[in-house]
Amino acid sequence: MTDLHRVVVTGMGVVSPVGLDVDSTWESLLAGRSGIDTISLFDASKHPVRIAAEVKDFDPKQYMDHKMARRSGRFAQFAVAASQQALCSAGLEINDETRDQIGVIIASSGGAFEMGNQEQIIEEKGAGRVDPLLITKRGGYMAAARVGRVLGVRGPNTTINSACASGTDALGQAFNMIRTGSAEVLLAGAAEAIVTPVGVASMAVLGALTKQGNDDPPRASRPFDANRSGFVLAEGAGMLVLETEERARARGAPILAEFAGAGWSFDATNDTAPDAAGQALAMSRALKSAGLKPEDVSYINAHGTSTPLNDKAETAAIKLALGEEVALKVPISSIKSMVGHSGAGAGGVEAVVCLLTIRDNILPPTINYEVPDPDCDLDYVPNEARPHQVDAVLSNSFGLGGQNAALVLRRYRE
Repeated sequence: MTDLHRVVVTGMGVVSPVGLDVDSTWESLLAGRSGIDTISLFDASKHPVRIAAEVKDFDPKQYMDHKMARRSGRFAQFAVAASQQALCSAGLEINDETRDQIGVIIASSGGAFEMGNQEQIIEEKGAGRVDPLLITKRGGYMAAARVGRVLGVRGPNTTINSACASGTDALGQAFNMIRTGSAEVLLAGAAEAIVTPVGVASMAVLGALTKQGNDDPPRASRPFDANRSGFVLAEGAGMLVLETEERARARGAPILAEFAGAGWSFDATNDTAPDAAGQALAMSRALKSAGLKPEDVSYINAHGTSTPLNDKAETAAIKLALGEEVALKVPISSIKSMVGHSGAGAGGVEAVVCLLTIRDNILPPTINYEVPDPDCDLDYVPNEARPHQVDAVLSNSFGLGGQNAALVLRRYRE
C-alpha cells in the first residue's frame, strides 16, 4: 500500500456577502456584521421572501477579461475570483513547469435555477433561437472549467454536487486525491450564485426559507435561537490551495494549516428532514480520518442553517459524535447568521473561516442569538467574537436530501 501524504493548506480566497476578499470578510464576521438585505439582483416584490445575502459591488473584470466574464455565469465568476486570491495567498506561480500539476475541484449547482424559458423560445421562435451559450455559461461544471481555463492549469478538473454538503465534500475529495498521490496540488472549494427568481421561489415554497425577515433582514437568520424560522438564501465562493507537505515545504510556501481528515455519510431516512445519527457518522468518520479524539476538537463550525429541524438535529448529532460531556464544552458557531446559506457554496466559504480561527485564535459569533432553545443547549458563541485557543477545527455541512460531510483542519506542526 502506498504511504499517505500529509496534506497542507497554503492559500485561501473568498467572495462573500460581507466582503470581497479574506480580510474584509473576516473583519465583518468578527464584528458580527450581517450581509443579509433586501434582494437587489431581481425584482422580488411579488415573492413571499424578499431578502437574501448577496455579494455586493463585485466586478468580475478584476479577475478575467471582459469577453470571458460576459460568457461566464455569476457562480463561475466568483470561483475565478476566489481562486485567484488563493493562488496569490499561496505564492503559487503558474508556469510551464507547474501548470500540468495543478488541478481544480469545485462544488457548485451552476445555473440550475436560471436556465430560463428556452422551451418557450423553441415553441415560439424555433430550435435555432435558443441561447447557444446556455450550457457553457450555466452548466454546473463551468466553475471548475472556467477556473482551469483562466489559469491555464491542466491537472484534474472536477465538479461536485451533493446539495448543501457539496463544498465540504469537494474539499474532502481533494484531500483524498492529494494524500493518495493522485494529485500534488489542487485548488479546491465551492462557488454558488442561486439568488434567482426560481431559486428563491422554490426554496420558499418548500418551506426552507424564513418569511419573517422581510422587514428586518439583518436579524432574519438566527441559528440555534428558539425563534428561528428558516434560512436565508445566499451566494459566494471560498477556495483553498491544497498541497502535499513535501511540495509545500520544498517551495517554501506559507502553511496555513494541516488538512487532517474528512468524513461522509448519508441519512437514508427522508428527503428534507435531517437525521442526527446520520450526521454524527460523518463527524465521527472525519475525526477518525484525522486520528483525533473528541476532546481534541477546539471549535466546531456548525452547518447551523437557522431552520427548526436542522439546528435541533445538529445539536443532537454533535452530542452523539463527541459525547455529551465533551459537546457541552466545545464552542460552536454558525456564520450563516451573517452570510446566509449559499447551498453548495457554503462549505468553501466556511473552510476559509475555519483557517482564520486557527490563524488568529478567535471565534466568529452566532449573531441574533436571543432566546435559548431547550433542544439547542450547547455553546454557540452568542453575538460576540471570542478569543480562544484553536488547534483543531471540525466543520460540518449537511445536504438537503441526506448527504453529510465533515472535515478537520488542525494547526500545522512539523
